[in-house]
Amino acid sequence: MALQVPCLGLVLALAACATLPPPTAELSTADRAVSRADMADADQYAPDAIERARRALRLAQDAMASGRERDARNLALLAAASADLAHARSRQAQAESELAQRRAEVASLRQRLSQENFP
Repeated sequence: MALQVPCLGLVLALAACATLPPPTAELSTADRAVSRADMADADQYAPDAIERARRALRLAQDAMASGRERDARNLALLAAASADLAHARSRQAQAESELAQRRAEVASLRQRLSQENFP
């Protein structure tokens, strides 16, 4: 009877591990997030974050191929988060650049208007 309790615990622990599906959804999500960041010019505006995302995605894919699903899942989540950060930083930099351009246009128009009103 004493031997059955540890065996039962081992069986339950193995069954709990086996219930997690492979992290294919996480890998797919990470891949899409990296692509989205690429399309937002993250190489220009957030190079560190996009490189971290690409590296984590490669490591996640390698871990999956090696059967290390837990590592693959964690790395895929890291890749997606890093890619999302790269995307957000890129969009922010683009918005700030556009804002600066619009402010310069407004300043130029104000200057022209003031020159036209006071010849």
